[in-house]
Amino acid sequence: MTSNNSRFAVRGPPVSTNCQVELLQGEPVLNTVKLNQWLTLGANFGVLAGLLLLVVELNQNHEMMRSQTRHEMSAGIVDLLQTPANNEQLADLILRAGRGEDLTDVEQFQFELRTNALLRYWEDVHYQYRAGLYDAVEFGKQKEAWKASLSSSVGFRRYWCKVRQLYSPEFMAEMDMLMPAGSCG
Repeated sequence: MTSNNSRFAVRGPPVSTNCQVELLQGEPVLNTVKLNQWLTLGANFGVLAGLLLLVVELNQNHEMMRSQTRHEMSAGIVDLLQTPANNEQLADLILRAGRGEDLTDVEQFQFELRTNALLRYWEDVHYQYRAGLYDAVEFGKQKEAWKASLSSSVGFRRYWCKVRQLYSPEFMAEMDMLMPAGSCG
């Protein structure tokens, strides 16, 4: 079926799924299958480019999360360290507990609350490191500081031995390795 107004004519029934449209007057054959293949290839390249952009964005988000985690942890430890710096009574009882001196019941309670807050902060640092949100170099330095605190404070070691079962098994194992030998024996 041809028309005077049309430049195209369909010749014969399709023999296969390879539908062909031939141009009149001996012009080249346009193969729709080839066109579809090129379009599919182009679409696949578009999907690949989209996936690459997604990977880049996810990496940026991960780095931003690490940065935010580091900032929040720094703010947390600053608060914990400022408290005894601004409270002479608390600073005195932390020093006395560190030397293993006797404390009143109220002082012991205050020391344990402050020490528990510090341990929970450390446990969070440990968790964030295991989750990949804390840098390995910084985590190593954190552990050095923990070991120094444990080594220099009799009261801290005693309290850790008393409450260690209340913490995650991974953190407990890490802390136990940092403790001086025989501390909880």
